[in-house]
Amino acid sequence: MTPTAAALLGFVAWTIFLVIALAFYRTSLVMSGKRRANSFNPSGADVEGFGLRLTRAHANCYENLPVAGAVLLYAIATGQTAATDPFAYAFIMARVLQSVVHLLSTSPTAVTARFALYLVQLAILIFWLAKLSGLL
Repeated sequence: MTPTAAALLGFVAWTIFLVIALAFYRTSLVMSGKRRANSFNPSGADVEGFGLRLTRAHANCYENLPVAGAVLLYAIATGQTAATDPFAYAFIMARVLQSVVHLLSTSPTAVTARFALYLVQLAILIFWLAKLSGLL
């Protein structure tokens, strides 16, 4: 498996991991009688702390997966993984770390770190687009 394919599958796996964690979190609230099963706001605005951060971390993944997935799939489909392989592991590491920081805290320092990790991903995606389009 190429690093590009590993990054694509890693992104998908991380998104699935977060939705499973969210399901366990919400199920625990329902089973403990703290919430009704049909009472959750999809945005997570109705839960505080970790629950909101988990909901938003998951949403951030599914919001960004289509763009990253399209670029990685394009590289795989066109046999151009040499353009994406060198930064593929850095990309997925930045994605996972961004989520982990999000889950841990919303302090100003954590938000800055999370944004920096997002910028790393964005820079890598722009670099990949430039490489894949022949601009670099």
